[in-house]
Amino acid sequence: MSKEPMWVPGKDRVEAARITDFTRRVNEKFKRNFSSYEDLYRWSIEESASFWEFMWEYGEVIYSRKYDRVISNFDSMLDCKWFEGARLNFARNLLRYRDDRTAIIFKGEGQEKVSITSRELYEQVAKLSQSLKEMGVRSGDRIAGYMPNRIETVAAMLAATSIGAIWSSCSPDFGVKGALDRFGQINPKVLFTADGYFFKGKTHDSLGRVQEFSSQMPSLEKIVVVPYTESRPGLDRLDNAVYYDDFLGSEDGGEIEFEQLPFDHPVYILYTSGTTGPPKCIVHGAGGTLLQHLKELALHTDLKKEDTIFYFTTCGWMMWNWLVSSLALGSTILLYDGNPLYPEPGELFRLAEEVGLNIFGTSAVYLANLEKAGVKPGQQFDLSTLKAILSTGSPLTEPGFEYVYRDIKKDLCLSSISGGTDIVSCFVLGNPTLPVYKGELQCRGLGMKVEVFDEYGDSVINQKGELVCTAPFPSMPIYFWNDPGQEKYKSAYFDVFPNVWHHGDYARITETGGMVIYGRSDATLKPGGVRIGTAEIYRQIESFPEVADSLVVGQKWNEDQRVILFVKMASSRELTEDLRERIKKTIRVNASPRHVPAKIIEIGDIPYTINMKKVEIAVSKIIHGQEVRNRESLINPESLDLYKEIPELQD
Repeated sequence: MSKEPMWVPGKDRVEAARITDFTRRVNEKFKRNFSSYEDLYRWSIEESASFWEFMWEYGEVIYSRKYDRVISNFDSMLDCKWFEGARLNFARNLLRYRDDRTAIIFKGEGQEKVSITSRELYEQVAKLSQSLKEMGVRSGDRIAGYMPNRIETVAAMLAATSIGAIWSSCSPDFGVKGALDRFGQINPKVLFTADGYFFKGKTHDSLGRVQEFSSQMPSLEKIVVVPYTESRPGLDRLDNAVYYDDFLGSEDGGEIEFEQLPFDHPVYILYTSGTTGPPKCIVHGAGGTLLQHLKELALHTDLKKEDTIFYFTTCGWMMWNWLVSSLALGSTILLYDGNPLYPEPGELFRLAEEVGLNIFGTSAVYLANLEKAGVKPGQQFDLSTLKAILSTGSPLTEPGFEYVYRDIKKDLCLSSISGGTDIVSCFVLGNPTLPVYKGELQCRGLGMKVEVFDEYGDSVINQKGELVCTAPFPSMPIYFWNDPGQEKYKSAYFDVFPNVWHHGDYARITETGGMVIYGRSDATLKPGGVRIGTAEIYRQIESFPEVADSLVVGQKWNEDQRVILFVKMASSRELTEDLRERIKKTIRVNASPRHVPAKIIEIGDIPYTINMKKVEIAVSKIIHGQEVRNRESLINPESLDLYKEIPELQD
């Protein structure tokens, strides 16, 4: 029985898509006759060198010296090298346009919109770059950002990477320990921060936290402060602090001298969530990040120069790095900082209408919250310019797909995407020329040899298993910081299957060529030894308006495991026995008897990371009497205490 798609692109949409143009050019250059995405994808993984070399050409990578070879040691995931001999600069590629088109629009919670042109952005980066050089910043130095998602954050990153310094940022809602756990490992020379930020109608001070953690970081030589919540905040409590405008100076920065560096020169340090141990510092290379982002933005997202793209993200999530690369295509990026549901749940769609947004990126949790709040953006706002919605952070459930097409817009490409901080990009993502099927990610990314392995390490189709990548790709981490012998790196990805990237997602490749992701492998439930993805249960819970949110974990019980479902009730709703039975029946009918929770327990809050991912593993530790030490990566760390010594779990 064939599945019915929820959306099929029209002929004009397919013809105008950049991936259609890309395929046409591949056919011309390589004398092929590809007529489907499946054909193009197969070629991209079977002839990897040809694909990535052509992507370099199609993406118009700016360089000072061309590569000697595309790939060497391709048979080894850990030893493979890309584009050896090339010299380029990451920031130069993002600052290729210097015209009067709008480069960035910024909207802070409760603030008026501000914008900056490509020319103005270049001039600001030139001044910053010059100031950093004058204070002694050199290639390889680390520059940290403890910043809201503002224009100055992007400018600081570009200035740092123009020199060859390594940029690393985290959201200012990380506490002192969270910032120290990250920046304390990499010894930054300069810290960019704002005086504070706005969230849910409240003003939050950042400088007190900065004072506390910067005093424990002797490597810091300068703290550059952006006034945001105050026009002229006091800097007396900080050592070596200067206002952003004073650091810029009044003189023209002139032409930027972009440092020309190897393809794999480090550009970003990103961090794992750190909910089960100290965050790992993942170092990403400039060339691989750039090339992968150009591919994903141009081909899979169909981003064009005339488009405006938005992703709701903080500066501590890889989607910020991904979004900013849109500048390389000449597109306008929209930045938002604050609570996405404040002052009204539809605030971001009001902003989308205001700027004529083309691509709206968000999380599955945000879409679920909108639906729970009864928001119908398609009825409330003019979304005629919107051509795609992207969702990530957690699997988008089938009700989430239905909500988008019912209440937001019927004619758009809904791209559920998945990858991670580990690769600063995606394994599975969207395609403007393919149908959208309910609950499915549309396709595997070009050049990414993504498979699903069963427990024996055999590749399977239409069967649940481990998401793996069986061939190298350019945006693999170049290394982990402070990881001699690559021991942490190897154990993170290569301990399960030799010479195969094991990503840690429980997934299935479907008969349509798409993928369904059932949750993280380490959070997978195993009642009676049968593996169940947590997303399979969340899909069913979303149909209950009485439940505001939920979290499911496995509890060791009688030499087996039983499923425990925690529910946060909607306002003025109660968890009655009748509701418990209806939830169980729905799960039994739509999933299986194995999925039915042994216990359904009301809880006051559900813990989330700052990147809006449910913290299943930490809760599992707590209910088994284990300690969770690293709470600083949570947006609501106090919620973990609700899961201690729950009486219902004792019988």
